[in-house]
Amino acid sequence: MAVNSPIPVASDLKPVAGIRLGHAEAGIRKANRKDVLVMELAPTATVAGVFTTNRFCAAPVQVCKAHLESSNMQAGPIRALVVNTGNANAGTGDAGLANANKTCEALAALLGCDASQILPFSTGVILEPLPVDRLIAGLPQAIANLQEDNWFAAAEAIMTTDTQPKAASASIVIGGKTVQMTGISKGAGMIKPNMATMLGYLAMDARIAQPVLDHLVKRTADKSFNCITIDGDTSTNDSFMLIATGAGSLEINDVDTPEYAELETAVIALAQKLAHMIIRDGEGATKFITVAVEEGSSVEECRKIAYSIAHSPLVKTAFFASDPNLGRILAAIGYAGVDDLDVSKLNLYLDDVWVARNGGRHPDYKEEDGQRVMKQSEITIRVRLARGNAEATVWTCDLSHDYVSINADYRS
Repeated sequence: MAVNSPIPVASDLKPVAGIRLGHAEAGIRKANRKDVLVMELAPTATVAGVFTTNRFCAAPVQVCKAHLESSNMQAGPIRALVVNTGNANAGTGDAGLANANKTCEALAALLGCDASQILPFSTGVILEPLPVDRLIAGLPQAIANLQEDNWFAAAEAIMTTDTQPKAASASIVIGGKTVQMTGISKGAGMIKPNMATMLGYLAMDARIAQPVLDHLVKRTADKSFNCITIDGDTSTNDSFMLIATGAGSLEINDVDTPEYAELETAVIALAQKLAHMIIRDGEGATKFITVAVEEGSSVEECRKIAYSIAHSPLVKTAFFASDPNLGRILAAIGYAGVDDLDVSKLNLYLDDVWVARNGGRHPDYKEEDGQRVMKQSEITIRVRLARGNAEATVWTCDLSHDYVSINADYRS
């Protein structure tokens, strides 16, 4: 089960005017499970996204990028998103691209729009042909149950190895105008910064100009989904989409306004919550770990060190075993690639325990104190570099026996 992450309550997930969601059981990989999701958008909506950096990016990612670009060139607003689980449609060559386009064409015909106004997404097994006929056959069922309050079912429909759906809502008042936002995410393995085997969709009812939304989605991803790692693997399908339906009263056309700043803070907070849910539900995870690197000369070097710690199998297995073999953290810091790092000034903390002072073991550090912290389900590793004022935080989990079992048995 997810680490200190209760299953969302359906009634707590608030509708967002201007978006309706419907799901279907199409049998794409397994029978009797939700595996197709359709999100229908109001004509006033603007959409922006960030995608995997994996050069082997999946067919739907390629089609999404093309359709978003054509939408921004006045080919018509994005009218719907369609997601299938069970099959990634990645490593499938020209046939995969054809199937992604067929999916868009089929949904467009049902909704009365152009295929370029549809964004497709897939998640699941790589290198297997997408059963596109099953997917298309499920679209009428998904359209038939389109509802504004279908967020919980939508979160269920995009799960793969997730043990529970991931969803949350928030509202904020900006200039006397209320903005409602709700989001869902999925992911439990093959998670690494620069997007991961994760899908994230966050919708709000504000009216936001396209250039502003393009800026906001990058800022949001950089502070949330690009700050999580489970196993250091960057997947082929990762996507985070930000949707502003335009059905509410708040309108933002410029990033250099107080209203934008307030909205950005709220959107990032909700996206971080969705990103944290992915880490808490990491495959086999038993601990949620925050890695905070402070006093760096740049954010980039702080991130290098934070990721080096968070990716280390030796560090992650030590935390699973509650084994205070904390020299592994120092080693990960040392090979992070910050060549001019003066380790003689470095300090390391494990929650409230001062482990290393000025590059060496703190004289008052006791192993039983380290073990006390490591037995907790929520742990913070804090590194102080004494090089400047920059800082960065990433979130990760431990690495357990179950991670190996889950991934060994994934296709069976």
